[in-house]
Amino acid sequence: MSPVRDEFRRSQVAIGALFFVLGFQYATWVSRVPALKARLDLGEAQIGLLLMTCGIGAAVSFPLVAVLMRRLGSRLLSVVSALALGVILLALSVVPNYPVTLLVLFCDGVAVGALNVAMNAQGAALEARFERTTMSRLHATFSAGSLLAALLASGVNAFTGTLAAHFGLAALLLAVLVVAARPGLLADGPQQDEARQDAADSPAEKKERKGLALPTVATLWMGLAMVFGTVTEGAMNDWSALYLKDVVHAGGGLAPMGIAVVSVMMVCARIFADGWRTRFGDGRLVRVGSLLAGLGLALALLVGGVVPTLLGFACVGLGVAAVTPCVYVAAARQGPDALSLVAAMGTTGLLAGPAVIGFIAGATSLVWGMAAVAASAAIVSLCATRIRWPQQAAPAEP
Repeated sequence: MSPVRDEFRRSQVAIGALFFVLGFQYATWVSRVPALKARLDLGEAQIGLLLMTCGIGAAVSFPLVAVLMRRLGSRLLSVVSALALGVILLALSVVPNYPVTLLVLFCDGVAVGALNVAMNAQGAALEARFERTTMSRLHATFSAGSLLAALLASGVNAFTGTLAAHFGLAALLLAVLVVAARPGLLADGPQQDEARQDAADSPAEKKERKGLALPTVATLWMGLAMVFGTVTEGAMNDWSALYLKDVVHAGGGLAPMGIAVVSVMMVCARIFADGWRTRFGDGRLVRVGSLLAGLGLALALLVGGVVPTLLGFACVGLGVAAVTPCVYVAAARQGPDALSLVAAMGTTGLLAGPAVIGFIAGATSLVWGMAAVAASAAIVSLCATRIRWPQQAAPAEP
């Protein structure tokens, strides 16, 4: 293996570990929400607020994360925020009451927002430095982290139901993983700065670089694409099972298959999407993919039936899989402020989207709610026509 290829692989694995950490940490504490509920004697509404508080922390972290990115750089911010997520798990295992739990989860959201921006900046810098596409595979490791966290939760719960044992073990694994990954992370330097500022060439942007610059029109288009992309992704996870059960009248064993189909197609697509990005370009992949998602879901809603519905859900998973990785790469080239804003807008879409679909379904029907999901995917395709996409790079070899 050549030195250049070896260096690329080393950094790819290290940055992939950050994506793994984020998925692992989130799935770890979410899997034990029932235990938190029982321990703190919480109601359904209080649990809903807990989940929302984490999302709010991530959504409002944009100004702070943008400043930290400029002052600390993506490498140091990645390490600090990833270690903070482990500490937060330890704190969740000993929280004495509901208000403290809300505060801890708000901090969790801020740390998630920081790691999300920093690790995507690392991934975009890796692509720019070695001229290899790899962001989609990095995002696939997030799902792998979530899967392993679910398996660990099941295994630990078979031996002990205490949160301290589970979260303590998870925090230890996170710390070991972050420490092992740190040497392979990319140092912030002129190459990353050049890549991040590739499109920031106006005098106004250069003047604002010391402070928090106002978002450009290009950044807002990226943010809109991210919002509607995450609305599509989040709504499918939250509403697909209910749609299969209540509208399509699928059996109890088939209803959860909606989430499974979307998730499996998304992970598989992200494994191969880097090659597609090289062949077709990021812009075309996002435009065609999101249009496929919208039309496939819309057709499934019109036809009805279990099989057409599952095929439509598969189109969504396949079509939107590359949206988030591609938009993050484009945003990272605009600078840390743009990346932070786009990430925050994506979190907002993921947080608010399922609720909006619920409001639409409540006012009309779930069919119209899912139609809004299809429309969201189509809007992503429209936004993609207004984004300045990076040049194609060679795919990372398996």
